[in-house]
Amino acid sequence: MERVDTLLNGNKIFQDDEGFQFGIDAVILSNFAGKILKKKDSLVDLCTGNGIIPLLVEKKITEGKIFGVEIQKHSAELAVKSVLENHLSEKIQIINNDLKKISHFFGKHSVEVVTCNPPYMIFNHGKQNPNEPKAIARHEIMCTLNDVVFAADYLLKTHGTFCMIHRPFRLPEIFSSLYKFNMEPKRMQFIYPFIDKEPNLVLIEARKNAQPGLRNAPPLVVREKNGEYTDDIKTIYQSLS
Repeated sequence: MERVDTLLNGNKIFQDDEGFQFGIDAVILSNFAGKILKKKDSLVDLCTGNGIIPLLVEKKITEGKIFGVEIQKHSAELAVKSVLENHLSEKIQIINNDLKKISHFFGKHSVEVVTCNPPYMIFNHGKQNPNEPKAIARHEIMCTLNDVVFAADYLLKTHGTFCMIHRPFRLPEIFSSLYKFNMEPKRMQFIYPFIDKEPNLVLIEARKNAQPGLRNAPPLVVREKNGEYTDDIKTIYQSLS
Protein backbone atom coordinates (compact mmCIF):
# COMPACT_ATOMS: atom_id res chain seq x y z
CA MET A 1 0.00 0.00 0.00
CA GLU A 2 1.38 3.40 -0.99
CA ARG A 3 1.57 6.30 1.42
CA VAL A 4 2.93 9.84 1.34
CA ASP A 5 5.29 11.05 4.06
CA THR A 6 6.47 14.61 4.59
CA LEU A 7 10.19 15.19 5.12
CA LEU A 8 11.48 17.85 7.48
CA ASN A 9 12.45 20.05 4.53
CA GLY A 10 8.80 20.06 3.43
CA ASN A 11 9.18 17.72 0.47
CA LYS A 12 6.74 14.85 0.21
CA ILE A 13 7.88 11.31 -0.59
CA PHE A 14 5.85 8.33 -1.81
CA GLN A 15 6.64 5.02 -0.14
CA ASP A 16 5.25 1.51 -0.41
CA ASP A 17 4.53 -0.32 2.83
CA GLU A 18 5.38 -3.61 1.10
CA GLY A 19 8.61 -2.34 -0.46
CA PHE A 20 11.97 -1.14 0.81
CA GLN A 21 11.57 2.15 2.70
CA PHE A 22 14.31 4.63 3.42
CA GLY A 23 16.03 4.57 6.79
CA ILE A 24 18.38 6.69 8.83
CA ASP A 25 21.33 5.64 6.67
CA ALA A 26 19.93 7.73 3.79
CA VAL A 27 19.48 10.70 6.11
CA ILE A 28 23.04 10.40 7.46
CA LEU A 29 24.48 10.07 3.93
CA SER A 30 22.54 13.11 2.75
CA ASN A 31 23.99 15.18 5.58
CA PHE A 32 27.51 13.82 4.93
CA ALA A 33 27.34 14.65 1.22
CA GLY A 34 25.56 17.93 1.86
CA LYS A 35 28.66 19.31 3.54
CA ILE A 36 30.55 19.36 0.24
CA LEU A 37 27.72 20.29 -2.14
CA LYS A 38 27.84 23.57 -4.05
CA LYS A 39 24.87 25.34 -5.58
CA LYS A 40 25.98 24.71 -9.19
CA ASP A 41 26.93 21.04 -8.75
CA SER A 42 25.45 18.25 -10.82
CA LEU A 43 24.78 15.15 -8.70
CA VAL A 44 23.95 11.55 -9.57
CA ASP A 45 22.51 9.33 -6.85
CA LEU A 46 23.04 5.66 -7.68
CA CYS A 47 20.63 3.05 -6.24
CA THR A 48 18.30 5.95 -5.48
CA GLY A 49 15.33 3.77 -4.47
CA ASN A 50 12.31 6.03 -4.08
CA GLY A 51 14.46 9.14 -4.50
CA ILE A 52 15.04 9.96 -0.85
CA ILE A 53 18.56 11.37 -1.24
CA PRO A 54 17.73 13.69 -4.17
CA LEU A 55 14.72 14.94 -2.21
CA LEU A 56 16.82 15.59 0.90
CA VAL A 57 19.74 17.39 -0.78
CA GLU A 58 17.92 19.34 -3.49
CA LYS A 59 17.84 22.58 -1.50
CA LYS A 60 21.67 22.54 -1.39
CA ILE A 61 21.87 22.53 -5.18
CA THR A 62 20.02 25.60 -6.38
CA GLU A 63 21.45 25.94 -9.90
CA GLY A 64 22.61 22.41 -10.78
CA LYS A 65 20.81 19.24 -11.79
CA ILE A 66 20.18 16.08 -9.74
CA PHE A 67 19.70 12.60 -11.17
CA GLY A 68 18.58 9.43 -9.45
CA VAL A 69 19.33 6.02 -11.02
CA GLU A 70 17.21 3.06 -9.91
CA ILE A 71 16.87 -0.37 -11.53
CA GLN A 72 13.61 -1.41 -9.82
CA LYS A 73 10.64 -0.15 -11.80
CA HIS A 74 8.23 0.37 -8.94
CA SER A 75 10.76 2.23 -6.78
CA ALA A 76 11.62 4.47 -9.72
CA GLU A 77 7.92 5.13 -10.33
CA LEU A 78 7.50 6.20 -6.70
CA ALA A 79 10.50 8.51 -7.04
CA VAL A 80 9.01 10.09 -10.17
CA LYS A 81 5.70 10.62 -8.36
CA SER A 82 7.54 12.36 -5.51
CA VAL A 83 9.44 14.60 -7.93
CA LEU A 84 6.18 15.62 -9.62
CA GLU A 85 4.38 16.09 -6.30
CA ASN A 86 7.08 18.52 -5.15
CA HIS A 87 7.23 20.37 -8.51
CA LEU A 88 10.91 19.49 -8.91
CA SER A 89 10.88 17.99 -12.41
CA GLU A 90 13.15 20.77 -13.73
CA LYS A 91 15.75 20.00 -11.07
CA ILE A 92 15.48 16.22 -10.42
CA GLN A 93 15.34 13.50 -13.06
CA ILE A 94 14.81 9.83 -12.23
CA ILE A 95 16.29 7.22 -14.57
CA ASN A 96 14.85 3.71 -14.36
CA ASN A 97 17.80 1.69 -15.61
CA ASP A 98 20.77 -0.47 -14.66
CA LEU A 99 23.77 1.46 -13.31
CA LYS A 100 25.99 -1.05 -15.15
CA LYS A 101 24.74 0.68 -18.33
CA ILE A 102 25.67 4.13 -17.02
CA SER A 103 27.37 5.12 -20.31
CA HIS A 104 24.05 4.76 -22.13
CA PHE A 105 22.51 7.78 -20.44
CA PHE A 106 25.36 9.95 -19.09
CA GLY A 107 28.42 11.48 -20.64
CA LYS A 108 31.80 10.38 -19.31
CA HIS A 109 33.28 12.59 -16.56
CA SER A 110 30.21 14.85 -16.59
CA VAL A 111 29.23 15.48 -12.94
CA GLU A 112 30.78 16.88 -9.77
CA VAL A 113 29.23 14.58 -7.15
CA VAL A 114 28.02 10.98 -6.98
CA THR A 115 26.23 9.52 -3.96
CA CYS A 116 25.18 5.95 -3.25
CA ASN A 117 23.48 3.97 -0.51
CA PRO A 118 24.13 0.58 -2.14
CA PRO A 119 23.16 -2.97 -1.23
CA TYR A 120 25.38 -3.80 1.73
CA MET A 121 25.49 -7.59 1.60
CA ILE A 122 27.17 -9.79 -0.97
CA PHE A 123 24.80 -12.14 -2.78
CA ASN A 124 25.33 -15.21 -0.57
CA HIS A 125 25.94 -13.42 2.77
CA GLY A 126 23.21 -13.68 5.37
CA LYS A 127 19.56 -14.57 4.99
CA GLN A 128 17.85 -12.91 2.04
CA ASN A 129 14.44 -11.32 2.48
CA PRO A 130 11.75 -13.31 0.61
CA ASN A 131 10.34 -9.96 -0.54
CA GLU A 132 12.22 -9.45 -3.85
CA PRO A 133 12.37 -5.61 -3.82
CA LYS A 134 13.78 -5.66 -0.28
CA ALA A 135 16.25 -8.42 -1.19
CA ILE A 136 17.50 -6.43 -4.20
CA ALA A 137 17.92 -3.32 -2.05
CA ARG A 138 19.90 -5.18 0.62
CA HIS A 139 21.91 -7.81 -1.31
CA GLU A 140 24.17 -7.50 -4.33
CA ILE A 141 21.72 -9.24 -6.65
CA MET A 142 21.58 -6.60 -9.41
CA CYS A 143 24.91 -4.86 -8.85
CA THR A 144 28.16 -5.32 -6.94
CA LEU A 145 30.36 -2.88 -5.05
CA ASN A 146 32.72 -2.79 -8.04
CA ASP A 147 29.80 -1.96 -10.34
CA VAL A 148 28.91 1.00 -8.14
CA VAL A 149 32.47 2.35 -7.94
CA PHE A 150 32.99 1.83 -11.68
CA ALA A 151 29.84 3.89 -12.36
CA ALA A 152 31.03 6.64 -10.01
CA ASP A 153 34.44 6.69 -11.72
CA TYR A 154 32.78 6.95 -15.14
CA LEU A 155 30.54 9.82 -14.02
CA LEU A 156 32.94 11.99 -12.04
CA LYS A 157 35.06 14.82 -13.34
CA THR A 158 38.67 14.96 -12.16
CA HIS A 159 38.64 15.78 -8.43
CA GLY A 160 34.91 15.06 -8.34
CA THR A 161 33.53 13.55 -5.12
CA PHE A 162 31.96 10.18 -4.39
CA CYS A 163 30.06 9.79 -1.09
CA MET A 164 28.87 6.37 0.02
CA ILE A 165 27.56 4.65 3.14
CA HIS A 166 28.34 0.99 3.73
CA ARG A 167 29.16 -1.68 6.32
CA PRO A 168 32.52 -1.51 8.15
CA PHE A 169 33.24 -5.23 7.65
CA ARG A 170 33.59 -4.52 3.92
CA LEU A 171 36.12 -1.70 4.29
CA PRO A 172 39.08 -3.67 2.88
CA GLU A 173 37.04 -4.46 -0.24
CA ILE A 174 35.80 -0.86 -0.44
CA PHE A 175 39.30 0.60 -0.34
CA SER A 176 40.53 -1.93 -2.88
CA SER A 177 37.71 -1.02 -5.26
CA LEU A 178 38.24 2.72 -4.82
CA TYR A 179 41.95 2.44 -5.60
CA LYS A 180 41.21 0.23 -8.60
CA PHE A 181 39.17 3.05 -10.12
CA ASN A 182 41.51 5.92 -9.18
CA MET A 183 39.41 7.16 -6.27
CA GLU A 184 41.29 8.39 -3.21
CA PRO A 185 39.54 8.07 0.20
CA LYS A 186 39.58 11.53 1.79
CA ARG A 187 37.08 11.45 4.66
CA MET A 188 35.63 8.62 6.73
CA GLN A 189 33.19 8.49 9.64
CA PHE A 190 32.04 5.49 11.67
CA ILE A 191 28.41 5.26 12.78
CA TYR A 192 27.62 3.59 16.11
CA PRO A 193 24.07 2.44 16.98
CA PHE A 194 24.92 3.01 20.69
CA ILE A 195 28.05 4.36 22.37
CA ASP A 196 28.98 0.93 23.79
CA LYS A 197 28.41 -1.03 20.56
CA GLU A 198 30.61 -1.63 17.54
CA PRO A 199 30.04 0.62 14.52
CA ASN A 200 27.53 -0.85 12.08
CA LEU A 201 27.86 1.76 9.30
CA VAL A 202 30.65 3.80 7.78
CA LEU A 203 30.55 6.93 5.62
CA ILE A 204 33.25 7.38 3.00
CA GLU A 205 34.10 10.38 0.85
CA ALA A 206 36.47 9.65 -2.02
CA ARG A 207 37.85 12.01 -4.65
CA LYS A 208 38.75 11.13 -8.20
CA ASN A 209 42.47 11.44 -9.08
CA ALA A 210 43.25 13.15 -5.76
CA GLN A 211 46.38 13.08 -3.63
CA PRO A 212 46.53 10.62 -0.71
CA GLY A 213 45.36 11.83 2.70
CA LEU A 214 42.48 10.39 4.73
CA ARG A 215 40.74 12.35 7.48
CA ASN A 216 38.80 10.47 10.13
CA ALA A 217 35.75 12.45 11.25
CA PRO A 218 34.58 12.10 14.87
CA PRO A 219 32.38 9.03 15.45
CA LEU A 220 28.64 9.49 15.16
CA VAL A 221 26.43 7.77 17.76
CA VAL A 222 22.80 7.28 16.73
CA ARG A 223 20.98 6.59 20.01
CA GLU A 224 21.26 7.26 23.71
CA LYS A 225 21.00 4.31 26.11
CA ASN A 226 17.27 5.02 26.53
CA GLY A 227 16.77 4.60 22.76
CA GLU A 228 16.27 8.27 21.93
CA TYR A 229 18.25 9.90 19.15
CA THR A 230 21.42 11.65 20.26
CA ASP A 231 21.79 15.41 19.90
CA ASP A 232 24.10 14.82 16.92
CA ILE A 233 21.39 12.89 15.08
CA LYS A 234 18.77 15.49 15.95
CA THR A 235 21.10 18.17 14.55
CA ILE A 236 21.48 16.19 11.32
CA TYR A 237 17.72 15.99 10.86
CA GLN A 238 17.43 19.72 11.50
CA SER A 239 20.21 20.49 9.02
CA LEU A 240 18.13 18.85 6.28
CA SER A 241 14.99 20.81 7.13
